[in-house]
Amino acid sequence: QLQASGGGLVQAGGSLTLSCRASRTIFSGYPMAWYRQTPGNARRLVARIRSGRDPDYTDSVRGRFTIWRDNAKNTVTLQMNNLKTEDTAVYYCFTKIDGSDYWGQGTQVTVSS
Repeated sequence: QLQASGGGLVQAGGSLTLSCRASRTIFSGYPMAWYRQTPGNARRLVARIRSGRDPDYTDSVRGRFTIWRDNAKNTVTLQMNNLKTEDTAVYYCFTKIDGSDYWGQGTQVTVSS
């Protein structure tokens, strides 16, 4: 139900924009988020946006990444600036609807030094 796009290879200091489109209406009351995963590690929250609250960011990306959603288009976007090599990971979009978790297919982000 979630289709992610926008990953790729970029040099450190560069920018990428990830986009995730839902195949159905994701009401504004449902949270949407981006997670990332590196080999051998669990997925970790990168940024989250919830109705009526300021977006949440993990400390390592705060000030560099921005998350927003377009409820009319059923999309959530992650703008990533000043990328660092440690941002290299597979990025997944996520939402929770009525207690069920939904994940996008993952998109690879590789940041070279």
